[in-house]
Amino acid sequence: MTDFAALLQPDRGQPARILHVIKPADYADWLAAQTPRVRTILGAQTLTGKAGDAAILPGETADDWSALLVCGEAPSSPWRIASRGSALPPGAYRLADGDPGPAALGWLLAQHRFERYRMPKEAGARVLLTGDGASIEETVRLADATARVRDLVDTPAADLGPAELEAEAEALAAEFGAAPTVTRGDELKRGYPMIHIVGQAAIPERAPRLIELEWGDPAHPRVAIVGKGVCFDTGGLDIKPSAGMRLMKKDMGGAAHALSLARLVMAALPVRLHLLIPAVENAVSASSFRPGDVLRSRLGLSVENTNTDAEGRLILADALARAVEGSPALILDFATLTGAARVALGPELPATFANDEALAADLLAAGEAVRDPLWRLPLWDGYDDLLKSDVADLQNAPDGGMAGAITAALFLRRFVPAGTPWAHLDTFAWTPAAKPGRPKGGEALGLRAAWAMLKRRYAPQSG
Repeated sequence: MTDFAALLQPDRGQPARILHVIKPADYADWLAAQTPRVRTILGAQTLTGKAGDAAILPGETADDWSALLVCGEAPSSPWRIASRGSALPPGAYRLADGDPGPAALGWLLAQHRFERYRMPKEAGARVLLTGDGASIEETVRLADATARVRDLVDTPAADLGPAELEAEAEALAAEFGAAPTVTRGDELKRGYPMIHIVGQAAIPERAPRLIELEWGDPAHPRVAIVGKGVCFDTGGLDIKPSAGMRLMKKDMGGAAHALSLARLVMAALPVRLHLLIPAVENAVSASSFRPGDVLRSRLGLSVENTNTDAEGRLILADALARAVEGSPALILDFATLTGAARVALGPELPATFANDEALAADLLAAGEAVRDPLWRLPLWDGYDDLLKSDVADLQNAPDGGMAGAITAALFLRRFVPAGTPWAHLDTFAWTPAAKPGRPKGGEALGLRAAWAMLKRRYAPQSG
């Protein structure tokens, strides 16, 4: 893991290069105030002051130089200077216009790469100085949490199965003195039958399991965080085409979000945390569950399985039923659940559902404040009839594909009592095209929004 703490340091006046961040509308005035030498060099590079223009600016001596970035991003954007975090020469930098603020996060993440399968390379650090020493620890934690989501999602399924997710949770428990519990294999049949049946086709080494972790003072508010941990999804007997299966290593992205959010919570908040990760591989074998099978759930509801590729909601349902038994103050679940959410909202906006208006409002406001946007979709009661089954209490995947993200959320809602505040984030967990600070690959989407919401609700009040 990248040592983010070394890359963000308090500004005590130590030597550092200056980074000028100029808005496009201010470029002409800024340029006019520069020396003829600087203007000549920028003209030779044909810089026009458009967003993204960048250059090294000469000083009076060979070793005296500074850097320029023309940027249209607001100071509140985490990605404002991210392009420079990976492009400037190694060394220390400070902004000419003050503290970096939220942009420090993008600077850190721009220097993180998933290197597990690459030959090691020598790479110097680009250190950013800030006078806001109080924010350093929080920024480093957020960078670490985001990078952990990325690394887990980027790891191929051959090296990250249910057992490896269990190891991640156990390491987290050991770090914070939490109590882990794992129910695996045939032990699931009695208490978590849908988790068992979805994962039963995998080889014994990749047996299904429910991973739980409890932490904190039982007198504190109880918060349950649930993450979908499908470590690879073939689609089961309703098998995906090769193009649809290509990225299914990322189908445990919900679990990655849940693990990272749990780490943030345990480092800072006085809550009673209950982390739940149903971990499976949806494989194909003679023991695969079949279209048309009727499954019994932990809650007691029977479910007609109409599509083995709609397995994520099945394992989440058993985990949600378990979470509810602890009478939590709120439940958050993260899941790479439906392609329908991506068709509707694209890769950057997690579809967000909530059965509680205050929780929904807090999540959306937090996402906007930290520039980690969410988009609310409705738990539309009119579509509840689409879940009707001819042979069971409900079915998991209605025919026709209409409102697919909504019907998946309505399915999950059947396992959460109306009086328990619950939010479901259908997140993509992936960046399909690289942007500054956000390489192509695994991504934390909704993590910072959820964390900001939890801090607002549960962080100790000073003064």
